[in-house]
Amino acid sequence: MSMLFRNLSLAFAIYLVSSISIFAETKDIVILHTNDIESVYDPVEAYWRDDIDMMGGIPYLATLIHKTRAQESISFLMDAGDIYTGALSKKSEGKLPFDLYSAMGYDVMTIGNHEFEYGWKSLMETMLRANFPVLNANIVYQGTEIMYGRPYAIIEQHGIRIGVVGVMGVDAFQNTIATFQRTGLAIKDPIATAQHWIDKIRADVNMIVVLTHQNKTAPMQTNKEADPSVQRGFDEDYEMAGKLRGVDAIFGGHSDNGLLEPVVHPETGTVIGLTFGQGMHLGYTKFRVDTSGHNVTYLGGKLIPVDATSISADPVTAALIAKQRELNPALKEQVTQLTSAAVRQYNKESNIGNLLTDFMRNAGSSDITFLNSGAIRADLNRGVVTVENLINTYPFIDNLTIVELTGAQVRELIEYSLTLPYGIGQVSGLEITYDSSLPATQRLLSIMHNGEPLDLKAKYSVGTTAFVANGGDGYAVFTQGKVVDDSIPMIGLFHQQFKRFESITPPKLGRQINISTAN
Repeated sequence: MSMLFRNLSLAFAIYLVSSISIFAETKDIVILHTNDIESVYDPVEAYWRDDIDMMGGIPYLATLIHKTRAQESISFLMDAGDIYTGALSKKSEGKLPFDLYSAMGYDVMTIGNHEFEYGWKSLMETMLRANFPVLNANIVYQGTEIMYGRPYAIIEQHGIRIGVVGVMGVDAFQNTIATFQRTGLAIKDPIATAQHWIDKIRADVNMIVVLTHQNKTAPMQTNKEADPSVQRGFDEDYEMAGKLRGVDAIFGGHSDNGLLEPVVHPETGTVIGLTFGQGMHLGYTKFRVDTSGHNVTYLGGKLIPVDATSISADPVTAALIAKQRELNPALKEQVTQLTSAAVRQYNKESNIGNLLTDFMRNAGSSDITFLNSGAIRADLNRGVVTVENLINTYPFIDNLTIVELTGAQVRELIEYSLTLPYGIGQVSGLEITYDSSLPATQRLLSIMHNGEPLDLKAKYSVGTTAFVANGGDGYAVFTQGKVVDDSIPMIGLFHQQFKRFESITPPKLGRQINISTAN
């Protein structure tokens, strides 16, 4: 009898194993991801590349997404935040970005700091437009544990269930969202919060992804993929990958850094991916997933450039953008033309910085002007410049502020700028020679004003933005001076100054010469 029982038990075990093997299988999936698109609706000149003329633009990114997904059996599309900013986003109070992402087929996103540009109450209402989950797990109402956003989502295709958790970095919340935009909210530790929700959902899914909006604040430079000096790293994502348990992938945003291939954390095996932002690359990462449990194998990944010269614009997203422009005809006003592109450099003098500071100096009749590089939010392409282009370049509500400083204070200002706290300051009215290889605050070699050495005892009128005049980006020296005028709105200033000319050639470089890199 016992022999019969053993035989029956063995037969049942064989049946059970064979039954499981019938239903269990592995499937290859692709996760497409983006971050920090920031309303870059039109392609930009890819002046740093030999193989592509124009890159990016949401309708072209949409086409690339659709084509890539059509080639894959199972694909998911995710975003790590910062879909707001710019003229059209502002005019629609964020409605257009969410409508575009819905049309592009996103499966899930986490919110970035730019989504708070119109205040947290506006965001709460607007993100309801999305036909996909919009996440954040670690922002709460101040003094409570009540969450501002949805902490996670479980998305599913063809039997593959992916749990996605969204978090924001503490620095991104506290230092890049204006206080008035987040009053009443607080932030919790992203690692501990993410782990809490990962533990809750891991048994219910085949794979865990964390979408993050953290790391250091992004340098404002379009060609960052070709300039290692502004690739800020992904320290917070890497630290998180080493500390979280049970996470298969982290796709990040905020720093606008990029990884040409994902990085795999050596201790946990967690895959990390970033795309440089601005909608110029599509992240592509492939995995093999076991549908019977939680067994994920990383198969490889890459960034696919959005080559706007070789693919056509997606008609649906292009129509949404065109409709918003029709609703705001003033944005289409042609202000002037540029004979060549005016582009940003974060750690160096730039021709767009020279152009904007020249116009600020002319408008304010100041001796000198100074503009933080982070304030320049977009390049200006060669050709027609519209009001929309100008607002995208400088989207802030701010006034030109003229501050009286001594020559010694101007020198202190430039010494601090050359430490590259948030990139180099762009200037008009000064000729600077420096050596970036020297210790911080000792790099300035000479400083001239109108061809003469700066008089350290004399007083100079220095134009800047109200943000910088109030000590923004650490430029505390401005708070020691005397404000003599703060009445000219910046966006009106640029519109008036650009409109003075039918055609503009951006100023040449040579105001800030770094002898350690000069040829």
